[in-house]
Amino acid sequence: MMMPIAEMREFAGFAPCEQRYIKRSLDIGLARTDAFRRWGRSEAENTAIRRQYVAYQDLKALRALIPVEGTPNEIERFLGKLVRIAAFDLEQERLASFSAFRFLYERLLGAKVRPYLPAAFCAASALPAIRPERRKMLLQSLSEAAATAPGWSEREPGFYPEYVDDFEAA
Repeated sequence: MMMPIAEMREFAGFAPCEQRYIKRSLDIGLARTDAFRRWGRSEAENTAIRRQYVAYQDLKALRALIPVEGTPNEIERFLGKLVRIAAFDLEQERLASFSAFRFLYERLLGAKVRPYLPAAFCAASALPAIRPERRKMLLQSLSEAAATAPGWSEREPGFYPEYVDDFEAA
């Protein structure tokens, strides 16, 4: 029971724009609700949501592609798709750190993706589509411990943040 509380604390430590983007991304990526109705406050935001639905269309297939240890031939296909989706998210400039990226992707793809997240984050962060100063900030957010972890937990995330209407919160 302690892990969901730790996950809630971690989420609470993210900037409000990161929290909002993570919740919206989970609604889109996990098909939890109609993101246009819940998150679309303007035409520009509706356009961004539409683009995110398109970018996330491979998530279901990607969950099935996560390589198991000892299958190096599967890594190329998996990482290519993962980096493409990760680059989309990082280009939105709503996730400012590896921690927020990891938090989102553990929930979108499950615990088995953890070993591949540092590589996907570095690859997506280093792409030319990311502004140089942002690229530097993102890459510096990846701690040495996260980059060189000797192993990863196989425990699935327990906390999936959701939209809370102001009326519901009162």
